[in-house]
Amino acid sequence: MSIFAALVIAMILDAIFGEPKMIWDKAPHPAVLMGRVISAGDTALNSGSSRRIKGAALILGLVIAGYIIGKALHWLPDFGILEIGLTAILIAHRSLVDHVTAVAQALTMGIGDGRQAVAMIVGRDTAHMTESDVVRATIESAAENFSDGVAAPIFWFVIAGLPGILIYKFVNTADSMIGYMTPKYQEFGWAAARLDDLMNWIPARLTGALFCTISGDKNCWRTMSEDAQYHRSPNAGWPEAAMAAALGIALSGPRIYNGARTDDAYVNRAGRLDLQRSDIDATVAVLWKAWAALAGVALVLALFSFIL
Repeated sequence: MSIFAALVIAMILDAIFGEPKMIWDKAPHPAVLMGRVISAGDTALNSGSSRRIKGAALILGLVIAGYIIGKALHWLPDFGILEIGLTAILIAHRSLVDHVTAVAQALTMGIGDGRQAVAMIVGRDTAHMTESDVVRATIESAAENFSDGVAAPIFWFVIAGLPGILIYKFVNTADSMIGYMTPKYQEFGWAAARLDDLMNWIPARLTGALFCTISGDKNCWRTMSEDAQYHRSPNAGWPEAAMAAALGIALSGPRIYNGARTDDAYVNRAGRLDLQRSDIDATVAVLWKAWAALAGVALVLALFSFIL
């Protein structure tokens, strides 16, 4: 079976089943297992001197582990079933859509429910958010996480198969746990943050291009290329600026972390600032169109590989 055929099946399985609660209530999710390994490494190594070297050693170990596990599973004589299943689990499109949709549904119950729902997917303070703030945070998370959780895993699976997607997930999980500019992690998490930036460099820009293509708006490309630089992240600005332009809204901008208000610039600054719950529905539509486009390309390549 070609890598593209395996990818199509994995994407369809993820789109249909997502994250079945009945399974993960009984067994740890692979991302949870990765988190446990990283947490153990943090506890064992993040102290004393040479923290940057220790953090880099941990990341190197994770990369090697991802490669070995991926190769071992790939060579199992199971007709690729385990490989497809694990890839479906590591492509988190349905989970992303479900979390984003949950915020829109919560907002119908009231702003308090909306704040609680969005707090599940963002790290900023949500206690005093308006409905527009909740919607903006949700859309930003959707755009960034489509890049990190869908496009990047697919990209690295195509590039390097199961080892590629496992290495990416190890690095991305490590970045989410230790890749912070805080006294505790500034040195220890340096390698995780830098490697995650590197591995997301191409997928982030491809995601932005995908959103602009879907929008059909030629101005989207200019907005994305001009405004991505104003974002606090070297990668997240591309899908966020593209999503903002595609929907005609402004994203990013000031927000509150740990009680302190930032002065972040908006992307698509000419876009609408007052956001509504319906903008989340429009975002979900873009996410599904982007998924369909990726699945369609993979299907064409799978058929082409079969013919050859």
